[in-house]
Amino acid sequence: MTTVPSAVRTVRWMVRDTFRQSLATKLFWVMLGITLLATTFCAGVRVSGTPLTSHPAEIPMRLPANDPERKKADAAYIPTGGGEMTLGFGLFRLKTPNSRDDGVRFVQLWFAGVLADTGGVLLALLWTAGFLPAFLEPQAVTVLLAKPAPRWTLVVGKYLGVVLFVALQAVLFVGGTWLALGLATGVWHAAYWVAVPLLVVHFGVFYAVSAFLAVATRSTVVAAFGTLLFWVVCWAVNLTHHSLAAHPPENLSGAASSLLAAGYWILPKPVDLSGIFFDALGAADFSAKVPELDAFQVVGEWQPGLSVLASVLFAAGMLAIAVYEFKDMDY
Repeated sequence: MTTVPSAVRTVRWMVRDTFRQSLATKLFWVMLGITLLATTFCAGVRVSGTPLTSHPAEIPMRLPANDPERKKADAAYIPTGGGEMTLGFGLFRLKTPNSRDDGVRFVQLWFAGVLADTGGVLLALLWTAGFLPAFLEPQAVTVLLAKPAPRWTLVVGKYLGVVLFVALQAVLFVGGTWLALGLATGVWHAAYWVAVPLLVVHFGVFYAVSAFLAVATRSTVVAAFGTLLFWVVCWAVNLTHHSLAAHPPENLSGAASSLLAAGYWILPKPVDLSGIFFDALGAADFSAKVPELDAFQVVGEWQPGLSVLASVLFAAGMLAIAVYEFKDMDY
């Protein structure tokens, strides 16, 4: 009978082995190199400027375009403020209609909310897809199966190892770019660190799907591209649900509406995770949100906390299925 300390030791060993595997495959250094490039880029950012003055028609209320007072205000309004952003240590200059603070948050939004949260997560899923299939090769796993450790600790340990590896890379990426931007511009945004748990949740949810595909097929190709295809499906369901919930078509049947709602709540929600970071950074002051999510928020039905919880529960379910499949696998 396996004791709790034995299971903990097995999981810990699997986590350590995953980091060893990341070093052996050079993946650790590849991802660290990307972080260093991003940090260097951020060190070369400079921003200057002051907030734009408000349009008179916005005080005390927003007036319609054809209102006589609005037309009078338009004729008299001369905008002041704005600024400039330089990139590449002064090689490129961009005029910005926002303040220094907004300029820094704009760079942070692109780095964490677009590059890391979309491109970074997808690349991480692609690059780590081979970790479990390589571990499941008979010549590799039979040695571990001979030891007195339950099979579930092997799968869970490997999963946790990969997620913790990506979490470390997320901390290094966010921390490096945050520090470089702060030192370069003098603007420090603590909200930028919200990107770390969101990136880890985003990756962890979809890596659970990769783990299931790896156990079911033992194929790196299936685990990699199957997970990417599943991500695209989840993104489409997420966007479609928000769009139809905010603007329900007259010919949409109740059954179709219920099916779409069920799909939204069951499947992971990559659009919602991006929207949480968008709101945490206060990006609405200088950038447009995904229109479907914005419309969904306007109708007052968005529940970000439940969205994250549902995504995490889906990941737990997929990991449980992977463990069950591995438990009865013959070697």
